[in-house]
Amino acid sequence: MAVLIPKSTDQQLSPLLYGPSSTPSGSILGRTLHSPTPLITAADAHTLTLSTTHTLLDSTSGAAVSCLGHSHPVVTSALISTLSTPAPVYVNSILFNTPIAEEAGSVILSEANAAATACGGAEDSFGRVYFCGSGSEACEAALKLGRQYFVEKEGAGTKRRRWISRWGSYHGTTLGALSVSGHYARRKVFEDILLPQGEGGNVSFVSACNAYRGKKEGETDWDYGQRLVRELDEEFQRVGPDSVIAFLAEPVVGAALGCVTAVEGYWKGCKEVCERYGALMVADEVMCGIGRTGGMFAFQAEGVVPDLVTVGKGLGGGYVPVAGVVVGQKVVGVLDKGTGAFAHGHTYQAHPLACTAIVAVQKVIRQENLLANVVTRGKQLEALLEEQLAGHKHVGNIRGRGLFWGIEFVKDKETKEPFPVSDGVSSKVCERALELGICLYPCAGSAGEGKGDHVLICPPYTITEGEIEKIVEVARRAVVDVLGE
Repeated sequence: MAVLIPKSTDQQLSPLLYGPSSTPSGSILGRTLHSPTPLITAADAHTLTLSTTHTLLDSTSGAAVSCLGHSHPVVTSALISTLSTPAPVYVNSILFNTPIAEEAGSVILSEANAAATACGGAEDSFGRVYFCGSGSEACEAALKLGRQYFVEKEGAGTKRRRWISRWGSYHGTTLGALSVSGHYARRKVFEDILLPQGEGGNVSFVSACNAYRGKKEGETDWDYGQRLVRELDEEFQRVGPDSVIAFLAEPVVGAALGCVTAVEGYWKGCKEVCERYGALMVADEVMCGIGRTGGMFAFQAEGVVPDLVTVGKGLGGGYVPVAGVVVGQKVVGVLDKGTGAFAHGHTYQAHPLACTAIVAVQKVIRQENLLANVVTRGKQLEALLEEQLAGHKHVGNIRGRGLFWGIEFVKDKETKEPFPVSDGVSSKVCERALELGICLYPCAGSAGEGKGDHVLICPPYTITEGEIEKIVEVARRAVVDVLGE
């Protein structure tokens, strides 16, 4: 969750960031009504230009979205071509399909099945793709797909109506997606209208796999992971294993915890639990997938093949809002033998322009060999963060994979005590970084119940060696300026 700390009206604003047109009294209902917001007036490659003419290195790809940077000629040309030819600008998906939608689907299915094969899965592990407009929509579609799968497989009287998710997770801001999100701050206002927990409810939660916060003294990574696998198994048994539709989790937890990876063996153990009780496994890769962590899909690194995978952000590179669900052949097969339909849909699903962006972005990733760059520059980023920031007295943990890294700040390094929420540490570090010329992604909640500060660094896949050096150096300066040496 991005954190915005409202500024009082008498607080001095940085002239580098806030010009005369940076006003809270505009027409857009944004993230805050009280604080002015810097205006971006131009962007090219990895550089953002504000209305003040101050420039920023986009070291977070927006919100881990702009994986190719801005104004990539291959993508912009493809979009312009689609808009300037007699291609359909929109079709009613109840009646029609388009060639570009089929091409986009084929591209993503091919990548997903290649990833599955690399994990030891079947070459046809995934059978269809559903495209929508946002990660929240993708999560909603996955929830409904899971329920329909069991209704068609076991009949309308199926007991399967529950999802098991994890604390310290974020799956979307719509009510269904938020219901399965273990994110204290985002749930708080809406708790009373979310899907119920408890006896007879639809959702329950188990612990996140966060070794920095969760491991006991003297516990190995393996033992910690297996303890969490047992916790998941016990939760299945507690709620009734025949009541669970799916276990839902992020292979690399994004904004909620700050790029936390699982310990070895955890995901394989969770997959075994799901298979033991006949439940589905859903991998939320909206933030960590489509190349962000070094493989096209994040599940590759865990050696498991989920039944459903939600994707977004890097799917269209931010050029057009688009997300989706990659659907396992097991699920497709049951629907195919049953009603032959997915009882769900959106007006703008598989929109031609969105699908054009998907095809173009994936083409660039492959033609420019960007996954290799993600791995190489990711290793550089990790090494420099460890070298320049790991020793800071208020940096508790640095974690991540590929070009997806989080820095967690603590008041006390030995006890891991977080700063008070009112201190707004992550936001202050982010604002100072903006003044110094880079973007950081400010987040909170990594210590639980809304406490804990962390920032994300997730630059475009096209980032250069020199730009990585600048990102880390400026991030270090921002941390020192806010928290001292």
